[in-house]
Amino acid sequence: MRGDGSLERLRREGRIVVVGASLAGLRAAEALRDEGFAGSLTVIGDEPHEPYDRPPLSKQVLLGRASAGRTALPRLRAVDATWRLGVAASGLDMAAGLVRLADGDEVPYDRLLIATGVRARPWPQEAEAELDGVFVLRTSDDSAALARRLDAGPERVLVIGAGFTGSEIASACRERGLPVTVAERAAAPLAGALGGVVGAVAADMQRDKGVDLRCGVMVTALEGDASGRVRAARLSDGSTVATDVVIVSLGATRNTEWLAGSGLGAGPRGIACDAGCRAFDIRGIVTDDIYAAGDVARCPHPLFGYQFLALEHWGNAVAQARIAAHNMLSDSAERVPHMEVPSFWSAQFGVNIKSVGVPSMGTEILITQGSLASRRFIGVYGYQGRVIGAVSFDHGRWLPFYQELIETTAPFPPPFATVDRRPGGQRPVDADFPDPSVPTHGPTVTLSGYSPADRRTTFTPAH
Repeated sequence: MRGDGSLERLRREGRIVVVGASLAGLRAAEALRDEGFAGSLTVIGDEPHEPYDRPPLSKQVLLGRASAGRTALPRLRAVDATWRLGVAASGLDMAAGLVRLADGDEVPYDRLLIATGVRARPWPQEAEAELDGVFVLRTSDDSAALARRLDAGPERVLVIGAGFTGSEIASACRERGLPVTVAERAAAPLAGALGGVVGAVAADMQRDKGVDLRCGVMVTALEGDASGRVRAARLSDGSTVATDVVIVSLGATRNTEWLAGSGLGAGPRGIACDAGCRAFDIRGIVTDDIYAAGDVARCPHPLFGYQFLALEHWGNAVAQARIAAHNMLSDSAERVPHMEVPSFWSAQFGVNIKSVGVPSMGTEILITQGSLASRRFIGVYGYQGRVIGAVSFDHGRWLPFYQELIETTAPFPPPFATVDRRPGGQRPVDADFPDPSVPTHGPTVTLSGYSPADRRTTFTPAH
């Protein structure tokens, strides 16, 4: 069937394999059946669990409001698939159309969707990472183990990295009444994702809630006792933090190593795709039978200068899964692009943070509503004279308005008198993002490619 061009035959009796049994993988499998696919469907996942939701792991589970085992994703419909759980994909043979598994098995495909996502970046010193009391947080098992340790009442928790996940973990610990130290190499929490202007607000929030926040420093070593339990951390400023629980929140690594040597365009930044989620090979030629969706995919976006965006966003995984499922069963005239504006949310220290667009692309920020001092505001980001992103602190109901500005490539600063503009006017200021050559913790968007140019884009489906 491979290469015979028969879409109807593919729909009736083809073989589709989904590698990755998380949010994108499940929603893609459901969408394939919704699209009328009646052939063989196999879903491969390296974890033994059925697909589960990840956002609750750093929120409800750590607060004891839900168990890690009760975060399963709702099923939107029956899937009728073969589930190969607890076995990782170990290789891809594009010429033969085979996915190789770690247990030695091989699974043939006519269409392949890769949704392998990301994994938590571990502490780089292996011996120190294996100390009892050192955790990362990405999987259900990670969350369950960490929740049990927090239930035991540690003397002090150290969180390494003040991105979104690290900040949410610190928030949960403070809500439990646990002493928390946060070490962040940037000048402020969330600075890599939202810039230093907004990061300063996040820093004040943490300190007001009792977090011992240390910015502009790095943890240089973890120390254990004779029994192998972590007892202290050494910092780059010469100080030492006594701690019996360390949570490493240094960002994520995309799960692409299993594709090495396959000929697919995959690497540390993810899998390069076209706007319809079709993967490129290493020569830059788009494939017709391999697709990618979710955190592992890098797709160009017309609103952001056709830069390749790799998004660690819940909504992006769902949208790309549906688009990939549709396109792999459609001819070229019926395929659709992924054009949704990125969006993200976080709840921490009693504040609801939401963003749209790509704030980390901005060079300037303007507070258009509310105020930084009140910690209830909208910040709009500009790049090369246009609105590129927006963030809200407890002001999320206004974000659809700013999303429309992004979608229509509105000029920056916005040319209107917004609700809370002061007499005399406000001026944009430098958004104060860290030097991109210096790693920071927590950006949820990875950018690479060309600079954006002003353009308005409208997609009109052929049908």
